[in-house]
Parts: sequence; C-alpha cells; structure tokens
Amino acid sequence: MAMAKELESFLDHFEDLEDPRVERTRLHPIPEILLTTVCGVIAGCEGWNEIEEFGRTRLELLRQYLAFENGIPSDDTLRRFFRALDPKQFQRCFQSWCRQWFTLPEPTQIAIDGKTLRGSRDGDRKALHLVSAFATEARIVLAQQPVSEKSNEITAIPELLAVLELKGTTVSIDAMGCQHAIAQKIVDGGADYVLGLKGNQGLLHDDVKTLFENPPARIEFHHDEQHDKGHGRIETRRATCTDQIDWLRERHPQFASIGSIIQIESRREIGEQVQTERRYYIASFTADAPRCNRSTREHWGIENCLHWVLDMSFGEDQSRIRKGHAVANLAVIRHAVLNVLQTLKGKRDSIKRLRRKAGWEPDFLQKVLGDMG
Repeated sequence: MAMAKELESFLDHFEDLEDPRVERTRLHPIPEILLTTVCGVIAGCEGWNEIEEFGRTRLELLRQYLAFENGIPSDDTLRRFFRALDPKQFQRCFQSWCRQWFTLPEPTQIAIDGKTLRGSRDGDRKALHLVSAFATEARIVLAQQPVSEKSNEITAIPELLAVLELKGTTVSIDAMGCQHAIAQKIVDGGADYVLGLKGNQGLLHDDVKTLFENPPARIEFHHDEQHDKGHGRIETRRATCTDQIDWLRERHPQFASIGSIIQIESRREIGEQVQTERRYYIASFTADAPRCNRSTREHWGIENCLHWVLDMSFGEDQSRIRKGHAVANLAVIRHAVLNVLQTLKGKRDSIKRLRRKAGWEPDFLQKVLGDMG
C-alpha cells in the first residue's frame, strides 16, 4: 500500500518503539494505533471512545495510508496500549521527529516552564506535572519532561536541557529554574540564559533588587521602553540593565556566568486603574536593554501560546485520562498535533477551529497529515 511520504516520514520516527503488548494480542500494529490516535486528536476527540468512533467514521480515509486489516483499534486497545507504553521512549521519538521536521530560525529563544495536568490526578496519585521546552517565535514544542511525583522542576529541567540542541539559543526560565547548576548547563551547551529571580534565591535576589532601588552613582545603566495598546489597556515595559557586576560575582561565585542583571518595570493602565510591577532577572550576556526587554516578554509566550492553548483548545485540564503512562503519552501527541496546526494557522484562525475543520473536512485532515512529515 502506497503511503504519503510525509506521513511515512513521521511514522518512521516511531518505528523503534517497543510494543508493550503480549504478541498474541497484537491485532493492530503500532503505526495503526498511532495514526488512529493522531487523527482523533487532530479532529478534536478528547477520549478513547471518541477516538475509536472517529476512526470508524474515517476508516476509508485511514486505509489510504495503512491496511487496517482488523478495522479500527477499539477504545480498550488504545487505552491499554498507551497506559503500558514507555513514555521516555515515546518522548525520544517525538524529539527525533521535531529535530528533522522543523528548522528553528536564528536567533531562537527557548522558554522552559511547567504545567500541571489537573485532571490527571488519580486517587492518592498526584496530577502529572510536565515541563516543556517551547520555541517562542516559531511557537513549536521542542521537548517535554514529566516531573517525578517525589521530585520537582529543579531536577526535571536538567534532564530536559540534556535532549535539546542549545547552541546559539537563549534559554529563559522562571525563578524556579534559577539554580547555578542549571545556569552552567545552559552555558556549557553554547547558549545564553535569562533566569527569573524571586525571594527563594535569598541573597542573590535581595542584592539585585537593592542595587536597582539604591543605585550607586558610578554604575552605568542601559534602558529600553516598549509600549503596547489594545483591548482597552495601555502597557508600558521598561527594561533597565547593567553589566557592571563584578561585586555580584564575588558575592555569588557559584553564578560566575552572570553577564548582566535586569529590572523589568511593567505599568498597565486600564481606564483609571494603574498597576505597576517590578521583576528581576539575571542574564549570561552583557547589558543589552532591548534584548532584555524582548527576552523577558517572549518568555510568557509559553503561557499564552502553549499552556493556555492546551487548556482552551484541547481541554487538557479537563481530560479524564489518568491511568498508567497514558497521561504523559497523550500529552506528547497533543504537542505534535499543536506543532503542525501552528504552522497551518492563519491570522484569523484559532487552533480549536482548525481541529473542528479537520473533523468536518477529510481533505483538510489529509492536509494536516501531509504536513507532519
């Protein structure tokens, strides 16, 4: 059976997956299970029953790609397979596909942040917390790393960094990731960093904040101001930075890679209400106020263009899938689908609308599948 080269290329990245099923129960090969599930998620399905039902309605289309000699996998088959499938293997396959499928523009910023899949809590088992790496300009998920129940993001972030191609990028992480070992790992990978500061960094945060609040006369600062207006609000972001920080490196020798420190002052006007907030960061590069302003703002793209979209357009927090490894494995599929839909999204499109369109129009579903190569 001839298969579109693009889809064949996508499935090839998953050919080394170890099948967790007993051999005598394998009525459907792994590619058929993956294709059925991917198509269901593209088309807006939110559970195994819906994915099976959608597959049955599109069996003729699916047979243009694979044989499906035993028909569409049942919801029980899908459920058992993804519960048992090794999520680390599945993530490695996803990352392999990402590296071949998409070439990042230069320079690239990679935002790293965590999200709890709230609906995945199962009895005494905590909800899955997933740390993702997101290319902010391209709006592409590059990799993800589940956080162990007995651990936190501080241990998951280095594992995530280890699978990324960092050279030439800027990595941004919120205050949870402001650890000297993480900073050094980023620099050793040939990348720059911008790391948030909060009170949990103790003296480092306090020293940076004190400098900006009571600046010595001898220190030179660089400034950049950006304005945004829309939806009834006016927002002003002023970046102030300096690289005259030898004293800071002496006080915090574990952060020897710091190149500059940053203050971002955000002022938001909504009618007569005015809100002002100051945040502090460290960066590995020398003082560059426009870059500091841009990098700290782009970091929030992972909230607005990934976490929010997964909740609002994929219903991730409402998903009732919670057993075994199925939560982590389905999150990988959502990321793959989101990546492709982002490349097809026009200015007036939403991800939710594109998913509905794929469910309504077989031709559009085939276009999405064709772009997965």
